[in-house]
Amino acid sequence: MTDLRQAVDDYLRLRRSLGHQMAEAAYLLPDFVSFMDHRGEQTVTVAAALDWMKTREPEVITTVSPRRITAVRGFARYLSGIDPATEVPPLGLVPYNRRRGQIFLYSDADIAAIMAAAEEAIPQPLRAVTYHTLIGLLAAAGLRIGEAIKLDRDDIDWTEAVLHIRESKFGKSRLVPLQDSATNALREYDQLREDLMPRPKDPAFFVSLTGKRLLYACVHPVFRDLVDTAGVGVDARTDLDCTSCDTPSPSGPCCTGIAPRPTSRRGSRRYRPTWDTANRPAPTGTCRQPRNCSPWPPLAATASGRRPAHDADRPHAPGVLHRTARPPAPG
Repeated sequence: MTDLRQAVDDYLRLRRSLGHQMAEAAYLLPDFVSFMDHRGEQTVTVAAALDWMKTREPEVITTVSPRRITAVRGFARYLSGIDPATEVPPLGLVPYNRRRGQIFLYSDADIAAIMAAAEEAIPQPLRAVTYHTLIGLLAAAGLRIGEAIKLDRDDIDWTEAVLHIRESKFGKSRLVPLQDSATNALREYDQLREDLMPRPKDPAFFVSLTGKRLLYACVHPVFRDLVDTAGVGVDARTDLDCTSCDTPSPSGPCCTGIAPRPTSRRGSRRYRPTWDTANRPAPTGTCRQPRNCSPWPPLAATASGRRPAHDADRPHAPGVLHRTARPPAPG
């Protein structure tokens, strides 16, 4: 074992003892050390860090590029107290600017339409009721999609009508109270699941047709298909008063200098659904609806069961079940 490799092990052990998970650094730094060993170098320098990044990603700067430099920066700071010749990569060495999209707010009618689509469009009874109940729970309890998928049958206190969310974001756990309507809906699903899948392979509350826990990679496309089937976001087309584009587009105006591509599909869906209510102020992207205050099932917002249109300033169609990750720290 080289001195650098031993130093990486010591560094990761120290940071983890202070409460950091170091999941990304745990696989990036060993690769960096292998690169250094191949070059026959034992001193971390800015040039070596950049050469490593360019070797792994030779063509373009990706979202991983600044994270590579961030991992090396932390390791170099640790080494600088041992080896004075160590160079710490400065902040902003490999910047990556990622533009976050606008948040799409789901109304009561939107959620009700998507839940109805799950019952009507999915032919398998267990799968249909699973997605119907899952989407309703996300809306009524304000859970993250990962939290809902991770729920086990023992995590529901039927007597107190409380969900036990275990080791969620940042490893924190919490209790989420439910209204009686939400509790009854979960109890109905629990009974139906026992009838259709009496011996599931996992302790998960929401199960697939194989009796195992749902996977986000499977939930994601199903949710998108249900949104399409329900027609949610059809009125949320790009309609911006913008003259910054150099070339007119037959598809309509744009605000980035890139003409939108003609397509029958709607816009980006990278945003977690936010429970909408009447008289909600214009979205700012920073506020969240208080949790656990929505009835089950959602109530229609209009007599026709659908809002006339979404906010005119939201060009994007509905998003997925979670927010996009924050941009990585500048390299």
